[in-house]
Amino acid sequence: MLKMAGNKSYTIVEYFGGDCGYRCGYCKNDEGNFSHGMWSHTMTVQDYQDLIDRGWRRSGKYVYKPHLNKTCCPQYTIRCHALKFQPSKSHKKVMKKISKFISKGELPKGEDDGEPMDNGMVCEEAGPREPSKVCHSEVKCAAITDIQKELPERADVTEVQKEVADATPTESSGTSRKDPVSVADERTTTAAAPKPGMGADPGRPPCRKAKDLRKERRLQKEQIRQADGVSSIVSPTPPAPAQLKLPKALEDFINESLPENSSHCLEVRLVRSNPPSPQFKASFDASYQVYKLYQMAIHKDPPDKPSESQFRRFLCDSPLEAEHSPDGPEVGYGSFHQQYWLDERIVAVGVIDILPTCVSSVYLYYHPDFASLSLGSYSALREIAFTRQLQKQSPKLSYYYLGFYIHSCPKMRYKGQYRPSDLLCPETYAWVPIEQCLPKLENSRYARFNQDPDAGDARVLKDVGRALVLYKRAVMPYAAYTRKRKGSSDETEVQQYASLVGQDCAERILLYRS
Repeated sequence: MLKMAGNKSYTIVEYFGGDCGYRCGYCKNDEGNFSHGMWSHTMTVQDYQDLIDRGWRRSGKYVYKPHLNKTCCPQYTIRCHALKFQPSKSHKKVMKKISKFISKGELPKGEDDGEPMDNGMVCEEAGPREPSKVCHSEVKCAAITDIQKELPERADVTEVQKEVADATPTESSGTSRKDPVSVADERTTTAAAPKPGMGADPGRPPCRKAKDLRKERRLQKEQIRQADGVSSIVSPTPPAPAQLKLPKALEDFINESLPENSSHCLEVRLVRSNPPSPQFKASFDASYQVYKLYQMAIHKDPPDKPSESQFRRFLCDSPLEAEHSPDGPEVGYGSFHQQYWLDERIVAVGVIDILPTCVSSVYLYYHPDFASLSLGSYSALREIAFTRQLQKQSPKLSYYYLGFYIHSCPKMRYKGQYRPSDLLCPETYAWVPIEQCLPKLENSRYARFNQDPDAGDARVLKDVGRALVLYKRAVMPYAAYTRKRKGSSDETEVQQYASLVGQDCAERILLYRS
């Protein structure tokens, strides 16, 4: 990374434009996918954070921004509020399935259970494929590597209440409370005690109609029911507290212990990929072999296509340099791989970027033998939990970015299930709750989400002359560059680039000029 006076780091990019269409990986339109692209030689994590907040994403070192009002399948940046996230029933089902597999060793039958997450999160190939993830070797967060065990869902609230109600009888005022059956039997016996009568047998009571007996029994039962209601209210250990229990948090599912004699052991290890840590280097081949199997089985690639060089370029290379900050996470910022080790064998890898305000998901691949475990969904849940863990170290790091939400592609709508979440307005770059965006996307593939008609881009380009360029190893404003290069014909291209990255980034990022 280029460092100038004051040891300041710079981002260096080459802009490629984006006027030509290419094949869409979602709808298979041969020339319907349009995006602007640039090659990033190096990039600071803050610059990349600002770029993804303007709709950019990276694939290796290639950074691209879909042309939303022109492309066939508009891709909207989506983020989840990690701190407010609560797993849905389908999410709990996935974690329960993993827990059952770890504890009992039973793989679900069939390739998957219909969860769309596996199809979407792991196989987004729309021209420039979605970002890859970087690893970190100097990991000191024990909580990351210790996350092994997923547990079954907690009992339903009504079941808890029933258990409390069926618990050991309580005592009130020094006398033991009798169960309803015992009380009823006692009262029935008292009512039926023989009394002197005037009948044929003075030792027996007079005959009574069956209707009257039934009526009396109904009254007795009603009195018993009311009495039980009162006694349960004054009981010193009422079932009410069960109703006040909060929903089980994501971490509760992840951190709960499994039986000591579990069939398997699952461990998640965080390794830095750029620069590659010793742990990343040691596990590189095993990780690559899983990727190769995944590409051939899931994407039907021929054996020679997922080459080692392609794997490095796509999922290991990253323009993000490792950075550390006093108020940042202990592992630092940059690109990482989260490796899922099952009994000392890699079965899945999640590629992520750790940025100043978020964890950004890049890609997920897994061993085809474990497709039925819904590892796409499971990895997203683990990455949300990881984001929440990092937030305890760095308060502003509180979002989980899932890449792009593509409403026009049904298999990609699953990302909207991780709520609460926002979509990025393509015109004002303001975040809007997804609930407000979906009705608009039902009516049109492209939509402006910001409801304020007067709102605009807060970082709109105002002066292209202040954009920085790198020319002959010298950094200068674009205005100075044009004076040096009299008759320069690249103003239209630079204007387009600067408007896409915004005024702030244009004044920080170095645009390479040859």
